[in-house]
Amino acid sequence: MSSLPLIDRAATAGPVARGLDLLARGCVLVAGCGLVTLIAIFGWLVWGRYVMNDTPTWVEQLAILLVSWITFLGAAAGVRSRSHLSIDFVRDAMPRPIREPLWWLATLGVLVFGACLAWQGTTLAQSTWPRTIPMLGVSEGLRAVPMALCGVFTVLFTLHQMAAKLRGEEI
Repeated sequence: MSSLPLIDRAATAGPVARGLDLLARGCVLVAGCGLVTLIAIFGWLVWGRYVMNDTPTWVEQLAILLVSWITFLGAAAGVRSRSHLSIDFVRDAMPRPIREPLWWLATLGVLVFGACLAWQGTTLAQSTWPRTIPMLGVSEGLRAVPMALCGVFTVLFTLHQMAAKLRGEEI
């Protein structure tokens, strides 16, 4: 993993890496805005319930939708920055002939997982698109779209990491 954060690395990276960094920052931005919105609507829920004595019923449905977007986009950004919880010290303690195949095995696992997430997320979004989320009046498929996006982004980020490894670059 590079010692440079996502933003600083952009100046030294190629156009593909800069584009992927921009995509990851976009994921973090959308997830962050979703988190701020989530906090605000729960503040409104508490105000409505305890001060106005009129509970806003739409908050729960919007919260579920926002949590889906926050979780999946945040997870995709974590794949790009390689900041997910992992047990690298076990692999890194191994001799180099064992360490390399373990890195490839783990990375292929992430790639397959991302592809399955994209495929199943797309299938779920398509199958639930005709239904409407109660209280919000938007498609139920919007809950599965971030799952599909996370899968696509995970595949892109992982393929780029694999290509960098093949070129002998520091990951």
